[in-house]
Amino acid sequence: MNKTIPILSIVGKSNSGKTTLIEGMIPALIRRGWRVATIKHNRHGFAIDHEGKDSWRHKRAGARTTVIASPHQVAVVEDTERDYEIAELRERYIRDVDLIIVEGYKQNPFPKIEVFRPSLKRERLCGPDDNLIAVASDEPLPETETPNLALNDIDGIVAWVEESLGLKAGEQ
Repeated sequence: MNKTIPILSIVGKSNSGKTTLIEGMIPALIRRGWRVATIKHNRHGFAIDHEGKDSWRHKRAGARTTVIASPHQVAVVEDTERDYEIAELRERYIRDVDLIIVEGYKQNPFPKIEVFRPSLKRERLCGPDDNLIAVASDEPLPETETPNLALNDIDGIVAWVEESLGLKAGEQ
C-alpha cells in the first residue's frame, strides 16, 4: 500500500527568508534520516532548458514531454494545460521520499509555517484559518494563536516539524 507523502508548506512575503529556511531544513532533515523532496512554485514560468540544446530542439519540434536523463539526474519538461495543484504534483512526479516541502503556493490546504520578519514592517500573510501551524521569526513575537519558532534554530524547527506532522523515526 502506498503511504501518502506528507506536505509542509513554507510561506511568507517576498524576501522574508523562505528559501534560506528551506535550505537549512533539508540537510537537517537528511541528517535525521529523512528523504526530502521540494516543490517550488513560480507563477511567472521558468526555463530549465536552453536554446539550441537537443532537448530544447525536441520541445520546439512539438514533443509534449521531453525527458533529459543522465547517470545522476532526470528532468522532465512537460507541457501542461493548467497550473497543477500540489497534491497533483505529488501524485504525478514525487516518489521515494518521506516529506515534501513546498515553497510558493501561498493559498493551499496543507500545513504551513510562515516566515515573518517584523523588521520589514509588513503584515503577516496567514492566519489560523489558512492551516497555519507555526510562525518562524527572527524576533520574538507577541502572543499568537500559533507557535512561534526561532528562525535561526533550524534543528529546533525540524524537531518541531517532525512532532507536528507525526513523522516517526524508523518509518522511512
